[in-house]
Amino acid sequence: MTNVLGQPFLLGVNYWPRRKAMSWWADFDPGEVREEFAMIRDLGLTHVRIFLLWESFQPAPDRVSVGALRDLRTVCDVAAETSLQVQVVFFTGHMSGPNWAPAWLLDRGRPARPGDRQLVSLTVPGREPHPIHDMYTTPFVVQAEDLLLRAVCSELRDHPAVWAWSLGNEPDLFCQPADAETGRTWVRARTAAIKSIDPVRPVLVGLHTADLEGDVGFRLDDIAAETDISVMHGYSIYSALARAPLDPDFVPFTAALAAALAGRPVLYEEFGVNTQWPDGPSHWRDLQLWGGRARRAFFASEEDAAAYMAAVLPRLLRVGSLGAFVWCFSDYEPRLWARPPCDYQVHERFFGLLRPDGSQKPTADVLRAFARTAPLVQLPERPVELLGPELLAPADAYYRDPLRQMAERYERFGRLE
Repeated sequence: MTNVLGQPFLLGVNYWPRRKAMSWWADFDPGEVREEFAMIRDLGLTHVRIFLLWESFQPAPDRVSVGALRDLRTVCDVAAETSLQVQVVFFTGHMSGPNWAPAWLLDRGRPARPGDRQLVSLTVPGREPHPIHDMYTTPFVVQAEDLLLRAVCSELRDHPAVWAWSLGNEPDLFCQPADAETGRTWVRARTAAIKSIDPVRPVLVGLHTADLEGDVGFRLDDIAAETDISVMHGYSIYSALARAPLDPDFVPFTAALAAALAGRPVLYEEFGVNTQWPDGPSHWRDLQLWGGRARRAFFASEEDAAAYMAAVLPRLLRVGSLGAFVWCFSDYEPRLWARPPCDYQVHERFFGLLRPDGSQKPTADVLRAFARTAPLVQLPERPVELLGPELLAPADAYYRDPLRQMAERYERFGRLE
């Protein structure tokens, strides 16, 4: 994107229906979408990020579901009626802890390894006993990907509600490329496949702070060279670098750092904090994850979550971000809590702007009030500078030791009061 200064600061939300979660394509209800998109528009938001669960859209490598395409068009029709713009995310893929994969993507010649991420589907309970094929280099998988891209983009290339195409949500968590060149080559080829159908709308990839913390196959500078918009996802509640679980400077800092590596402003398309239901004081809780692993998770009070949101949004504006998409639309209804991702990832039940019963949390009021200020993209108040040895580009120098570089720059970044 060029000439962004003075343009509207994009405000959006990541969407899964509160009554369906990841099964909404398999159990599609246009009335539900119409009801919830109206709620989103009432908050003053203009953009919605939706995810094409791979198994729902491509039941076989050589076949795209005609019904899913029809339902996707209906979603876009509803968005247009509601004055919302849609970002369509392909190859989902990684989502809310587990990975979700169509059966044909499983590599049945290899057993799952201890420590592999939980791999689930809508139709098979528990965990699949096999990993997936390499989605970046396996020929039949790459051909299947391009088939899905061409089918969806051909269906919607002229739709007024489609704003952007995304090649995935934190794809390194679903399948990590062998190296940065493999990741860049895949992004270049898939972007070209989209542009052959729709040369107008921007293409992006949903990168996250793991791509700042290490070279995991998607370097920010590489991906910026192949796409139209750079993005970042980050959560202070998950980061060891954050000064506190609700550190209001962590997300803006990662936006500024990502912008420095990409060489352009970024869209912050995922950030947020989970609360709890019913509400209570902020606290840490020990969770038992799938496979017997344990983790500590932070649960914020609704009041603390609202204060966090009120602090982060203007800071993202001040560091020159293109916009902010909140994670996520709603908490999930209790009847979904025994299913992935809510069964083991308990905190994933409560990330919403709405409670499970559909009532609005204080964070929704904060977002609505911020939207009413009609914010505009501005020059960064505190950019992050990258320096490297004379023979190295700044991004090359950064990725030689990214964790140290990130920590040192956060200390220099200081606090945005």
